[in-house]
Amino acid sequence: MILFTTEFKAGELAGMLIGVILGAIILGAIIGFFITRAMVKKQLKDNPPVTEKQIRAMYMSMGRKPSESDIKKTMRAMQQAKK
Repeated sequence: MILFTTEFKAGELAGMLIGVILGAIILGAIIGFFITRAMVKKQLKDNPPVTEKQIRAMYMSMGRKPSESDIKKTMRAMQQAKK
Protein backbone atom coordinates (compact mmCIF):
# COMPACT_ATOMS: atom_id res chain seq x y z
CA MET A 1 0.00 0.00 0.00
CA ILE A 2 1.55 3.26 -1.14
CA LEU A 3 0.50 6.30 0.86
CA PHE A 4 0.97 9.45 -1.17
CA THR A 5 0.05 8.31 -4.66
CA THR A 6 -1.90 11.43 -5.60
CA GLU A 7 -0.71 13.08 -8.77
CA PHE A 8 -0.87 16.85 -8.92
CA LYS A 9 -1.28 19.09 -11.91
CA ALA A 10 1.40 21.74 -12.33
CA GLY A 11 -0.87 24.57 -11.14
CA GLU A 12 -2.01 22.67 -8.05
CA LEU A 13 1.54 21.84 -7.04
CA ALA A 14 2.70 25.42 -7.54
CA GLY A 15 -0.25 26.76 -5.55
CA MET A 16 0.37 24.34 -2.72
CA LEU A 17 4.08 25.18 -2.68
CA ILE A 18 3.37 28.93 -2.54
CA GLY A 19 0.86 28.36 0.27
CA VAL A 20 3.34 26.34 2.29
CA ILE A 21 6.08 28.94 1.79
CA LEU A 22 3.79 31.83 2.77
CA GLY A 23 2.55 29.89 5.79
CA ALA A 24 6.11 29.20 6.91
CA ILE A 25 7.06 32.89 6.53
CA ILE A 26 4.03 34.04 8.53
CA LEU A 27 4.62 31.44 11.23
CA GLY A 28 8.31 32.37 11.42
CA ALA A 29 7.45 36.07 11.75
CA ILE A 30 5.03 35.38 14.60
CA ILE A 31 7.48 33.13 16.45
CA GLY A 32 10.31 35.62 15.83
CA PHE A 33 8.21 38.46 17.25
CA PHE A 34 7.55 36.63 20.52
CA ILE A 35 11.15 35.45 20.89
CA THR A 36 12.48 38.99 20.27
CA ARG A 37 9.96 40.48 22.70
CA ALA A 38 11.02 38.03 25.41
CA MET A 39 14.71 38.80 24.82
CA VAL A 40 14.14 42.57 25.01
CA LYS A 41 12.17 42.20 28.24
CA LYS A 42 14.98 40.08 29.73
CA GLN A 43 17.63 42.61 28.67
CA LEU A 44 15.68 45.49 30.22
CA LYS A 45 15.22 43.50 33.43
CA ASP A 46 18.92 42.58 33.63
CA ASN A 47 20.22 46.00 32.47
CA PRO A 48 17.71 48.72 33.33
CA PRO A 49 18.21 52.19 31.87
CA VAL A 50 20.26 54.61 33.97
CA THR A 51 18.16 57.03 36.03
CA GLU A 52 18.93 60.44 37.50
CA LYS A 53 18.89 58.86 40.95
CA GLN A 54 21.69 56.48 39.91
CA ILE A 55 23.75 59.34 38.46
CA ARG A 56 23.30 61.29 41.70
CA ALA A 57 24.53 58.25 43.67
CA MET A 58 27.54 57.94 41.35
CA TYR A 59 28.53 61.56 41.97
CA MET A 60 28.05 61.11 45.73
CA SER A 61 30.26 57.99 45.71
CA MET A 62 33.00 60.06 44.06
CA GLY A 63 32.77 62.46 47.00
CA ARG A 64 31.05 65.43 45.40
CA LYS A 65 27.56 66.80 45.69
CA PRO A 66 26.11 67.05 42.19
CA SER A 67 24.17 70.07 41.05
CA GLU A 68 21.03 69.62 38.97
CA SER A 69 22.89 70.91 35.90
CA ASP A 70 25.59 68.23 36.37
CA ILE A 71 22.94 65.52 36.43
CA LYS A 72 21.11 66.89 33.38
CA LYS A 73 24.41 67.23 31.47
CA THR A 74 25.35 63.62 32.28
CA MET A 75 21.89 62.37 31.23
CA ARG A 76 22.15 64.24 27.92
CA ALA A 77 25.64 62.85 27.30
CA MET A 78 24.44 59.30 27.94
CA GLN A 79 21.44 59.71 25.63
CA GLN A 80 23.67 61.06 22.84
CA ALA A 81 26.12 58.20 23.34
CA LYS A 82 23.30 55.69 22.77
CA LYS A 83 22.53 57.17 19.32
